[in-house]
Amino acid sequence: MQGYKVINLKDIYNVLGENDTKELLKNFKCDINKDVEDFIQNKAIEFSKQDIAETFVIVTSYKQKNVIVGYFAITNKVTKIRRVLLSNTKRKQILKYAKYNSESRSYDIALPLIGQLGKNYSNGYNSLISGDYLLKLACDKIREAQDILGGRFVFLECEDKPELKQFYESNGFVCFGKRSLERDERKTNSGEYLLQMLCDLSKKE
Repeated sequence: MQGYKVINLKDIYNVLGENDTKELLKNFKCDINKDVEDFIQNKAIEFSKQDIAETFVIVTSYKQKNVIVGYFAITNKVTKIRRVLLSNTKRKQILKYAKYNSESRSYDIALPLIGQLGKNYSNGYNSLISGDYLLKLACDKIREAQDILGGRFVFLECEDKPELKQFYESNGFVCFGKRSLERDERKTNSGEYLLQMLCDLSKKE
């Protein structure tokens, strides 16, 4: 396995300074998902400074220099999971961490959210890490927090594209709902909504 370093963006701008970090992040390219590119270049530092979300960049050695091959951003967010979409077993598991809302027939639950996940397509750096392993690194980071705070579930939101849905399902996520895009999200996302997908991290290696 190629060696990777998972570095909190906060640690980077605390050392390099905000301006130099922004220049560094301008080299991150993701033409297949402009929302991923826009976040790391224009929002990640401010979100980190305000403790809205923590961004972690993935660095590896390539041609005798360290390069950024991808990143993920995580936060905590309240969401709703519709009761009808869960098996009886899963309902019992979810209820340990959630509050049931009889009016909406859904569970209100605060969960870790993988808000962004993407590879750096600049100079072909995307080939230096697989999507499966990048997602694993994000889930591992969340499990570190859950080892301290408790919990076992994580969720994410993605565009309703067959290849994306298949990718996350192959990594243990199941779809539990949809969320309409907000106005500012329509600039960098296609469609009218995002799929919401849930994973039980206790079932992952």
